[in-house]
Amino acid sequence: MDALARLRSSPATTAIFLDFDGTLAPIVAAAEDARPLPGVPELLLQLDATFGVLAIVSGRPVAFLAAHLPAAVELHGLYGLEASVAGVPAQHPDARAWRAAVDEVISAARTNGPDGVDVEAKGLSLTLHYRRRPEIADAALAWATDAAERSGLELRTAKMSLELHPPVAVDKGTVVDARAEGMTAACYIGDDRGDLPAFAALDRLAAAGAHTVKVAVLTPDADPELLAQADEQVAGPAGAAAFLRDLL
Repeated sequence: MDALARLRSSPATTAIFLDFDGTLAPIVAAAEDARPLPGVPELLLQLDATFGVLAIVSGRPVAFLAAHLPAAVELHGLYGLEASVAGVPAQHPDARAWRAAVDEVISAARTNGPDGVDVEAKGLSLTLHYRRRPEIADAALAWATDAAERSGLELRTAKMSLELHPPVAVDKGTVVDARAEGMTAACYIGDDRGDLPAFAALDRLAAAGAHTVKVAVLTPDADPELLAQADEQVAGPAGAAAFLRDLL
């Protein structure tokens, strides 16, 4: 039985987890311009009605995801610091105490950060984007490293960006661990380093006897380690959408 057939075989106990940027939406120069591919919102509703769990697990704030995806879809934002499940919003309680530190770093980045860096304020975290100015990558990393040491925030690297998060033990893997509990099968589709913990969560599920499928989205700057760990590869967000349509 192939990977798709196994995921289809018991839909009520199958969980489908999806990244947003680079998976459902093409990577764009300005983060605020990202949108899901045409037809993806409707596809998500079909998947949600078919499988036991359908969840978006993203580094984006839940508010951004909710503005562009159907209200019925389960959302986990900021790598698990925020969520909206069955329309009920929630924040990780340990992250709230770090909001002032995040705000201070956002202000500092906007006033004296590397020239050309785009600062994305996410409420409980922030991201420094340098996709429009790739030549400032080293300067951005040096600035972000210093900011993390001074503020106590945790630095994470992503595609052409640097993320500063509260030092709270949550990531995409902890989301998958929690939401896939009791499932007999699970799939995760992603394209960046932040998706590696979700792949690790699927490995833990597989060790416990579940059928799992790790799908990497192949883009020009896809993370090599993610590609190496994947069971399947698809070509860009269009390939991810085709994979999901095949699931149905």
